Amino acid sequence: MRFHKYHALGNDYLVLDPADCAGQVPSVDEIRKICHRHYGLGSDGILFGPTPQDDGAFGLRIFNPDGSEAEKSGNGIRIFARYLWDTKQVGDAEFRIHTVGGLVSCVVREAGKKITVEMGSVSFRAPKIPVTGPDREVIGETITVLDREFTFHAATVGNPHCVIPVDELTPELAQQYGPHIERHPLFPNRTNVQFLQAKDRNNIRIEIWERGAGYTYASGSSSSASAAVAHKIGLVDRDVTVHMPGGVIQIGIADGYAITMTGPTTPVGIYAMNPEVVSQDVSL
Repeated sequence: MRFHKYHALGNDYLVLDPADCAGQVPSVDEIRKICHRHYGLGSDGILFGPTPQDDGAFGLRIFNPDGSEAEKSGNGIRIFARYLWDTKQVGDAEFRIHTVGGLVSCVVREAGKKITVEMGSVSFRAPKIPVTGPDREVIGETITVLDREFTFHAATVGNPHCVIPVDELTPELAQQYGPHIERHPLFPNRTNVQFLQAKDRNNIRIEIWERGAGYTYASGSSSSASAAVAHKIGLVDRDVTVHMPGGVIQIGIADGYAITMTGPTTPVGIYAMNPEVVSQDVSL
């Protein structure tokens, strides 16, 4: 198998084109070995595509490093868009990508260095996210994890998010509480977790625990959900710069919480993986 590796603000993915693997999706065990930082190529996930679609769009499946499938990934979509541009499958005109979490539109800018994605509309309703309990907007509810009680807001932009505003933001918050919130009974499909601090009306900072991947330097869907939540509860205006350990993403919030995301991508290299990687006996 041949992989094209990219990163988006330190959030790295391997693109696996079906043409490079006889159209076969790697198994859960194979994905875990390929993505492993020590025994494999090392990655925050695998982007499998393009797969054929009836409407002329590009199909994309997104796999987390634990082998689970993600509905949507903002950074993953931008990376996949850059791969399509690098391989001359698209040009400068707008094009569309199908994900499990919905159809998105993309435009490649600045010779591939930045990608703009229309991510779709954010919903705060419990059945869509999903969050257990009655149909409601999940805004300003409480969750107790380990030794702390947090006020949280839940949202989906095609994948689930739990956003927790805090006065003091540290990586340790995401690293300590993230894994427990991800698997909390409130979230039947697990959830991505963001701790959020508003800097002013146009800037927020977030620390991220990503479902199926762990502590993450940056995330496009997390940026989208966090900016939408911050706007929903009155902390920011409609144009938001999201600051993360890996860098910044620009988010625009239109009517109905329709999200436009713009951020960079960087190619890393092309790797021909030795078959022994997936055949090795490794306890992961």
